[in-house]
Amino acid sequence: MSEIRAIHAARDGAHGAPRVHAGLRARGRRINRKRVTRLMRVNHIIGRHLRKKKRTTIADRTAPPVPDLVMRDFTADTLNTRWCGDITHIPVGTTWLYLATVIDICSRRVVGWSIGDHMRTSLVTDAIEMAVAARDGQAKGAVLHTDRGAQYSAADVCRRHGIGRSRGRAGSSYDNALAESFFQSLTRELLHGHRWTSKAQTPLELFRRLSYDNRRRRHSALGHLTPVEFEQQLITSRTLPLAA
Repeated sequence: MSEIRAIHAARDGAHGAPRVHAGLRARGRRINRKRVTRLMRVNHIIGRHLRKKKRTTIADRTAPPVPDLVMRDFTADTLNTRWCGDITHIPVGTTWLYLATVIDICSRRVVGWSIGDHMRTSLVTDAIEMAVAARDGQAKGAVLHTDRGAQYSAADVCRRHGIGRSRGRAGSSYDNALAESFFQSLTRELLHGHRWTSKAQTPLELFRRLSYDNRRRRHSALGHLTPVEFEQQLITSRTLPLAA
């Protein structure tokens, strides 16, 4: 129980039983997840839950049609083949900041992001440019899947880097489920119960959180590895046969 409490407290009480269990396994503890769930329930240790979020997507009715190339299949066997992107809002005092992200679907790694006090197209463009730079310019042939928000309708940056575009239906969270799930976790674990008041400090806190997500947050879809660990294992497994 002391280790369960320590893992739970390390993320300010955000983690539920699945992630606490993954943390215990990472420490070398051999324990059944059902037992962790029972112990947490008996000792009144619970993770955070979300309230319904505010919708920020504004569809661009004038944009040329873009097909849905993902069709709710948020899996990929190779890095830099499928990305997804979205925007969320961050309350800061009496105003808002906006966070745009680009996530590699294969590894769940946030490869690009941008933070601003607006939702203009440049917010998304900066996030895509960061993603391309993070992948050493190796973005040609990747597909970027988004919702139908007007900010993602500009095609210039994708065309310049050889990135294909895919879009789900307007108002359907399931059509961009991976990005929606990421923002739910962000809201639940970082923003819920906190009141951000500084427009200078909030981007730093978001940067720390995104770094944590990439390097320390374990995903059940990745075999309870972090995105960075998963990418390292994937690259190593495909490099060794070539070396042999």
